[in-house]
Amino acid sequence: MTADGRTARTGALTARPAGAHALLVELPDAERTAAFHAEVLRRRAAGTLPPVEEIVPGARTVLLDGVPDPEALARRVADWEVPPVTDDTGDVVEIPVRYDGPDLADVAALWGVGPDEVGALHGSHTYRVAFCGFAPGFGYLTGLPPRLHVPRRSTPRTRVPAGAVALAGPYSAVYPRATPGGWQLIGTMPDPRPLWDPARERAALLTPGTRVRFVTAGGSTAGTATGGTASAGTGPEAGA
Repeated sequence: MTADGRTARTGALTARPAGAHALLVELPDAERTAAFHAEVLRRRAAGTLPPVEEIVPGARTVLLDGVPDPEALARRVADWEVPPVTDDTGDVVEIPVRYDGPDLADVAALWGVGPDEVGALHGSHTYRVAFCGFAPGFGYLTGLPPRLHVPRRSTPRTRVPAGAVALAGPYSAVYPRATPGGWQLIGTMPDPRPLWDPARERAALLTPGTRVRFVTAGGSTAGTATGGTASAGTGPEAGA
């Protein structure tokens, strides 16, 4: 951090104070944000991360809150070597989907395929929760290749039903509750209740860093996703 205590910049990241006890780390893109967030979690699990009460990733930021000395932490993170995130790290949650969304034909046209091919294309990728927002349990999932990115709808809907599987820009998502929304709807999760359960120790099923696979409902691996799995790994790391 600079002598005036305002901002530290190094290579791909910028660290700046966010109040007296927080540090906001800014990254240039989603990939490096995910990698930095994963490194923070790795260091916390290893016991080498200085005291941090809360870790909040965003699209291109990671907020470290409850930090006793933000200036000292800024100097430390500036020296970190942060490896890229690999596809084989993180919990895996399988989400069953019926590919029956009202925007299926529009997305198919944008992708240059038939509507019956959208599900196979969408389900052929492994996604990762980059960050959460908009509504409780709403995870922004990265993993679609650029050729499959689609724009938001020109006219948002006043009500998107719970369980709607949607696309917008580089993200895929599942609406955990009925809300307004402007994303392209390509399918339905038959039972969206596990996405957000306040009675569960980890209320959100899809938390940052979790890997997600979409499987066709009724297929051999489909089922109702629950806090651990419809097929999940080992214990979790504690505008639509």
